[in-house]
Amino acid sequence: MARSADGRNGDIAQPRRFPLTAESNPGTRSPVYRGRMHPPITGTAAGVPFTALPPAGNGPAPLIVTWHMLDPPRSDAAFAAALPMNDLPAWRVHLGMPMCGARMVDGSMDAGWKLIQQDVLMSAMYPFVRQATEEFPAALASIRAQLPVGDGPIGVLGGSLGGAVALRILADTEIPVFAGAVVNAAVRMRSVIDLFPGDYPYDAESEKAVDSLDFVAKAGVIAGRAPLLVVSGELDHPAFRDDAVDLVDALGDRSELLSIPGLAHPLVEEPGIEPAPPLPPVREVDAGLTAWFRRHLAKTG
Repeated sequence: MARSADGRNGDIAQPRRFPLTAESNPGTRSPVYRGRMHPPITGTAAGVPFTALPPAGNGPAPLIVTWHMLDPPRSDAAFAAALPMNDLPAWRVHLGMPMCGARMVDGSMDAGWKLIQQDVLMSAMYPFVRQATEEFPAALASIRAQLPVGDGPIGVLGGSLGGAVALRILADTEIPVFAGAVVNAAVRMRSVIDLFPGDYPYDAESEKAVDSLDFVAKAGVIAGRAPLLVVSGELDHPAFRDDAVDLVDALGDRSELLSIPGLAHPLVEEPGIEPAPPLPPVREVDAGLTAWFRRHLAKTG
C-alpha cells in the first residue's frame, strides 16, 4: 500500500482499499449541465473517476479540485451538477470518492452501506478518507497531464465526508493550495460516528484513527496553508454546525463562515447519484463558493 499523504506509514493499521475504475478516454463528454457553455468532460486520473467542468474559454486556467458527499450528491457527476461554480475562470475537477459513482460495486451503494454496518469508522469512514487522500497526488499529476491546468497552487473543496478529504489535503500534505472551502463538512470524525445508533466501541487503534480526523485540532496547520471558507447549512446536524463554528474560531482571520438558511445536510434529493437540480438553498452555496474562489484566484495573479 502507498505511504500516507503525510509521509507516515504503519502508525495505524492499514485500511482496505476499494475498487478503482479502468482508465477511460478523457475526451468522453456528458450532457450539458445547467448554464454550461461547454459540456463536462469525464474520465479517470490514475484510476480515480472525475467530472471536469471547463472555464468559459475552455482553455488554460487554474484548477479547483472537489470531493463529494456520501449523502446526496454522492457521485462526482452529481456534485458537479449541484455546485458547478460556472462563472469561475478555472477548471473544476470533481473527483469520485471510493465505493461511489463509477466505483460502486454492481452499480449500487449496497457494498458501501454493508461496510458502514460492519464498522462505520474502521471499515468505512476512516479508510474512505485515507484512500481518497493517498490517491490524490497521482490523480493530480494525471489531471495536469490531461487538462490545461498548469502546475500552480490549486483550490480544494469538499462536502460532508469529502470535506474531511479536502481538510486532510490541507492539514497532512504539502500540495500547494491557494484557497479551500468545505460544505456541511465532517470537521470532527467523532461527530460523524455519533450520528449512527449505539455507542461506538472505541479501542486504541480506532481512537487514533478518529483523532487523526479532528481538524479543529489541526487548525494551526490549516491556517498556515491556505484561507478556508466554511459553509454550514442552518438545518445541518447540530454537531456539524457546532464543529463548523469551532473550526472557524480556531482558524481566526484565515477563515470565514457562510451560514445558509434553510439548508439541511444533503444538497440534492435522493438518490443523488446522477446529476440532478440542487435544492433551492444550494444556489446560495454555489454563489458563495464562486465569490470565494474568484477573490482568491485574483490574488494568485
